[in-house]
Amino acid sequence: MRTELARHGAAVAALSFVLCAPAQLPAHAAQTAAPGPLGGTAAEAAGAALAARRAAAGGGLDFGHCPDAEGLPGPVRCATLRVPLDYARPDGPQISLTVSRVAATGARGAVRQGALVHNPGGPGASGMHFPLTAGLPGWEKIAAAYDLVGYAPRGVGRSAPLSCQDPATRAGGPTQLPADPSPAYKRQRLAAARAYARGCARRAGAALPHYTTLNNARDLDVLRAALGERKLTFMGASYGTYLGAVYATLHPSRVRRMVLDSAVDPDPRRVWYRNNLDQSPGFELRWYDFRAWAARHHDTYRLGATPAAVQASYERVRDAVARTPAGGVVGTGELRAAYLQAAYYDDVWPDRAAALAAFLRGDPARLTAQAAPDPDTAAEAENATAVYTAVLCNDASWPADWETWDRDNTELARRAPFETWANAFLNLPCASWPVRERQRPVPVGAQPEPLPRTLVVAAERDGATPYPGALELQRRLGAGASLVTEAGAGSHGVVGGRNDCVDRHVERYLLTGATPGWRVTCAPHPEPAPVSLDDRAASARRALLPPVV
Repeated sequence: MRTELARHGAAVAALSFVLCAPAQLPAHAAQTAAPGPLGGTAAEAAGAALAARRAAAGGGLDFGHCPDAEGLPGPVRCATLRVPLDYARPDGPQISLTVSRVAATGARGAVRQGALVHNPGGPGASGMHFPLTAGLPGWEKIAAAYDLVGYAPRGVGRSAPLSCQDPATRAGGPTQLPADPSPAYKRQRLAAARAYARGCARRAGAALPHYTTLNNARDLDVLRAALGERKLTFMGASYGTYLGAVYATLHPSRVRRMVLDSAVDPDPRRVWYRNNLDQSPGFELRWYDFRAWAARHHDTYRLGATPAAVQASYERVRDAVARTPAGGVVGTGELRAAYLQAAYYDDVWPDRAAALAAFLRGDPARLTAQAAPDPDTAAEAENATAVYTAVLCNDASWPADWETWDRDNTELARRAPFETWANAFLNLPCASWPVRERQRPVPVGAQPEPLPRTLVVAAERDGATPYPGALELQRRLGAGASLVTEAGAGSHGVVGGRNDCVDRHVERYLLTGATPGWRVTCAPHPEPAPVSLDDRAASARRALLPPVV
């Protein structure tokens, strides 16, 4: 899925893969073992079971002081988890995943219910900061009953990090992304995508085929075992919902409770090419929501009294930075990326509207501050993009011919121009991905036994994970799945500070296992006030780290 990964944490420390040389295992090697019943191979399934048994028998994780590179305060403890690079070779090369934890507080006599493991999405996002939610208002009861456990999935952060290009090449600006790309520009982007894919193969070598959702699910089961949990209690957001759904399909008897927030459509026919096409109309809808909000506050921002007038103001800014980049570093590419955040989270609307207004009054400083590339996070951003690309490209087949991409996105851009081409170019390395045998998407919902009660949470106007995906996920999870919908809202990532109604349902489910019914609706959270951010929403988003896709 389209990702605008949150920038957080300290600088990412270097950690080498522990693997054989590329000559011993080509990056494009095909899997030759017998296929497993739900995905992957029988050898991989057996290796995953062996790794989980070993983790359980090994006495668990050794939690201690977190390395300075994680930027985590003293109450959070860290450990490393060893998993096979290739589950078909469980005794072969191993990699280390970083894990963080805050122990259950037991406040007010709460009985410990085990570990709550969180994945914030991406793929490519780290959950290492999740234990910090123990100190947030509204999390007291959950933190009393659960150890809050975060981790960095394979390839992310210090978990055997993946890289596809020199981060320095991402640090600078400006970049210029035309609103209506010409055939020549498209050829340039196609060439760049092929070069990026080659860079992934060159830098990752033997490891490249092993960044998959199936392996992420296997790693999650090894983590469950190492934590000493017989069954998994899990909270996943965005891509994390797909990971959780795949895990539940593979291991239904090992699921205790699952909260799946901002659901990816798990239909194998949509993973991942069509899912990404589905995002463009969703982002267009949310871009309209931002413009309508700014128009309602025309007296404050003077951007226009209608959504169309606000669009015209944005286009004036876009044309200006195309001619002369703001601050020398913000071109149309940086501008679009900054305003895509307005399609993800409505709590950035006041800042983004104020930046447009200031620019049109002759002051580019606000826009530059919000949109300029940050050299301090270039390595983290490059790593996140590399993992995102590798997992999505490895997970499923993608069209290999540019004509398909060009036809589909040209048609889509006519009705959803805001993000269509940027999204297509981001995912274009998958057209020439140098891994010969891709995974087949797991048929979510094909588990051999019913799942326990699960809780799906979704915003009705979410652009990153459009609402039909939540309906499809609920259908596939079965009769025990409950869907809580935030009606009329579209911020991506509903749980954790924006909507008290949603949070009450989540808290009750995690503490008691009770779900609110087949489908229930919560009123939308309040829109942000103009000029100043809503303090509660802003603090919750910073502390929780907004889920990403």
